[in-house]
Amino acid sequence: MRLKITSWNINSVRLRLDQVGRAVDEIGPDILCLQETKCPDHAFPLEGLRAFGLPHVAKVGQKGYNGVAILSRFPFAAVAPQSWCGREDARHLAVTLGPEAGKAAGFEVHNFYVPAGGDVPDPGLNPKFAHKLQFLAEMRRWGAARERRPAILVGDLNIAPLEHDVWSHRQLLDVVSHTPVETEALETLRQEGGWIDGARRLVPEPAKIYTWWSYRSPDWAAANKGRRLDHAWLSGDLADTLASVDVHAQARGWTRPSDHVPVTAVLDL
Repeated sequence: MRLKITSWNINSVRLRLDQVGRAVDEIGPDILCLQETKCPDHAFPLEGLRAFGLPHVAKVGQKGYNGVAILSRFPFAAVAPQSWCGREDARHLAVTLGPEAGKAAGFEVHNFYVPAGGDVPDPGLNPKFAHKLQFLAEMRRWGAARERRPAILVGDLNIAPLEHDVWSHRQLLDVVSHTPVETEALETLRQEGGWIDGARRLVPEPAKIYTWWSYRSPDWAAANKGRRLDHAWLSGDLADTLASVDVHAQARGWTRPSDHVPVTAVLDL
């Protein structure tokens, strides 16, 4: 059995509903995890999304910002949204795949949208950065205490953890998303939680991998000043099933695109 999981920070699901359909047509995921849907639950375009062939939908949204959703070919045995840092922010949604998923039955899929952290990498001066660090600390505790079962963790983690996950390690060391306090926190929680970094398992450094290109660049492709902010992690018991991790960079060139592109992990079970 081949299982294909795609993750994408869509940056408004209603604004880019047609792009979701295009991605489903071109990529063909079994499971599609969206972040930053920017849509409260009552306004979520449920029927429009189901029409793309992924009829099982779990969602948790907020007006104006945040929001995560999971679309699937397979029914869910359980759906579990979770709040972090004492807030009701819609930043994490987990599902357990039902028996119809065959060899993937019982697998957990965790969809995360980690806070971006603002512009100033100082928690004393920037409450958004302090929130991000608190969120990562809670993720660390959650991951260490999590019951070990087959699981996939995907999402916009808003951190490029390794030197070659950014266009210039030296120039971005003081830029939020690549500061040492963030990268060390992310790598610590990944290792302690027993997660495998799918992309880097298959494409180790020094190869460059980017999943995000800023809107501020007038020609993102020519400048190619990207960062790897979007990740696909696997629990250790699934490491040997990983067949590929694909970054669909062409989506950055679509009309009115998100600044993130889809990332797809393929498992042979």
